[in-house]
Amino acid sequence: GCRGLYPENTITAMIEALKMGVTTLEMDVVITKDKQVVLSHEPFMAHEISTSPDGMFLNETTEMQFNIYKMNYNELEKWDVGLKPHPRFPNQQKIAAAKPRLSEVIDSVESYIKIHKLKPIQYNIETKSDPAGDDVFHPKPDEFVSLLLGVLNEKNILERCIIQSFDVRTLQIIHRENPEVKLAYLLEKTNAKDLNRQLTKLGFIPHILSPEYPSVNQELVALCKKKKMSLIVWTVNDVDSIQKLIKLGVNGIISDYPNLYLEAVNSPNIN
Repeated sequence: GCRGLYPENTITAMIEALKMGVTTLEMDVVITKDKQVVLSHEPFMAHEISTSPDGMFLNETTEMQFNIYKMNYNELEKWDVGLKPHPRFPNQQKIAAAKPRLSEVIDSVESYIKIHKLKPIQYNIETKSDPAGDDVFHPKPDEFVSLLLGVLNEKNILERCIIQSFDVRTLQIIHRENPEVKLAYLLEKTNAKDLNRQLTKLGFIPHILSPEYPSVNQELVALCKKKKMSLIVWTVNDVDSIQKLIKLGVNGIISDYPNLYLEAVNSPNIN
């Protein structure tokens, strides 16, 4: 969505991002105890955004005890994730919100697009998983992938989806079983010299490389073009950096502030 301005991973944030003209909605998904695919950046109730059903705020030392994979969705939806002031996003609007099911987000987005006669958008969906979390904070990757693709197939939008992950296992499963699905390999740090090692770990050339933006330079851009990978960078939250990355030739930018992207591309400095 646009978490710099509205509560992250909520239906409100996704609709507001559409109003700003984004072409791809980026979101994160986790799994509940009753196998619902739900939007959430963490597989637990993060202290920065969560208010418990009895009105209590969490703290960093206890947040991981509130494990979404151990909650049924009817428990989870009683938590608020939109009213607590966010320490890192002071301009974020405070709106009562629960973590939504992915299916509900898709229904709301597709309805908004239809009503307002917009062009179809893409969904960029991250699987929030890692080996240490298997059967603790989420199911093993094969079940995680099956649950996610089940929703996307049910909603008939799979061809408009990108699945992204730091966890190579989920990408490998999809690449093997659903090779038509677009995949993005998330990386915190990389460079042209180290990229071949990281791609060897993945085992194939993905459609998209998605590194943290300070890693990106002309050499990395050129190597991605050579390997026929699109380059989509994260998370870029200032106009100057957005403009520099556009000039370098990246294919896409993930930002918490879609309004800053519009400011950057409409500025005379971009020419």
